[in-house]
Amino acid sequence: MYVTAVESRPPGVLSGASSTGSSRGQRPFGARVKAFVALTKPRIIELLLITTVPVMFLAEQGVPDLKLVLLTCVGGYLSAGGANALNMYIDRDIDALMDRTSQRPLVTGMVSPRECLAFGISLAVISTLLFGLTVNWLSAWLALGALLFYVVVYTMILKRRTSQNIVWGGIAGCLPVLIGWSSVTNSMSWAPVILFLVMFFWTPPHYWPLSMKVKDDYARVGVPMLPVVASNKVVARQIVIYSWVMVAVSLLLTPLGYTGWFYTAVALVAGGVWLWEAHGLMNRAKGEVTGAKLKEMRLFHWSITYVSILFVAVAVDPFLR
Repeated sequence: MYVTAVESRPPGVLSGASSTGSSRGQRPFGARVKAFVALTKPRIIELLLITTVPVMFLAEQGVPDLKLVLLTCVGGYLSAGGANALNMYIDRDIDALMDRTSQRPLVTGMVSPRECLAFGISLAVISTLLFGLTVNWLSAWLALGALLFYVVVYTMILKRRTSQNIVWGGIAGCLPVLIGWSSVTNSMSWAPVILFLVMFFWTPPHYWPLSMKVKDDYARVGVPMLPVVASNKVVARQIVIYSWVMVAVSLLLTPLGYTGWFYTAVALVAGGVWLWEAHGLMNRAKGEVTGAKLKEMRLFHWSITYVSILFVAVAVDPFLR
C-alpha cells in the first residue's frame, strides 16, 4: 500500500496553487464549496441511494419511517462521500495524468491534499456516529466497513495490482443494500443478501464497458483494468458471463417469497434487455469492431437504467402483493 504525491500538474491547473493552499482570490469561496462537494462524487452516491431506499421499502413491506429514510440517506451520503474523498487523496497522482479525472479538486489545486484527507476522515467519523446514534449500530458498522473496504482493499491494494480490482473492490458498492435492510430491521435476511449478490455481479459488466472506452487512460497510469490487459473479445465474454449470473440471481427473490409478480416481470424484461445489449457487445467484439462502432457505452448507460428500474420494482412490489 502506498501513496505518491503529484509532482506536476497538467495544463489548465490554477496557477500558484500548492499542497497547502493558495490565496483566497485564486480560490473563491463558492468554487471551494463546489470543490468539496465534488470530492464526495455526488453522481455516484445517487446510485448508491437508489439501491438503499427501495430495500427499506422491501424490509418494511410498505412505507418505512420517513425520518429513518432521511437519516439513512444522510448517513449513507456522508459515508460514501468520505470514502470518495479518501479515494481522491490516494489517487491524486494518477488523477493528474488521466483525461477523465484531470479536473478533480486535488489536481486543480482547489483543495489541498491535507484538506482532502481531513475532510474524508471527518465524514467517516461523522457518518459512523450518525448511523450508530440515530439508526442502529449494525448499519453503522456496515457503512464503516464499506468505506474501509473501498479505501483500503480497493483503492490501496487491488486497483493498481490486479485486473480483478473492480470485481472484488465492487463489494463496497454492494453494501448499501445491506445497510438499507438493517436500518429498518436491525438484522439480516436472505433478501438483502440476494440483492447484494445482484449488485456484486452487476458491478463488473457495468464498469468494464466504461473501462473499454477509457482504457488508454488506465494504461497510461499503469492501472490494470481488464480492458487494458485483455482483448475486447475477452472482456465482452466476461461481461456476458457476469450478466447471465446477475439476471439469474435477480430472479431468486420471488421463489423465496420476498417479491411477487410485479418485481418478477420487471426483472425479466429489464434483464432481457441487458442480455440483448451484452450479447450485442460481444458479437461486435468478436467481429473485431473497434472505435465508436463498438458502442460499448450503450451497455454502460443501460446498466444504470437497469439497476434503477430493478430497485424501483423492489420498492413498488410490496404494494401490489
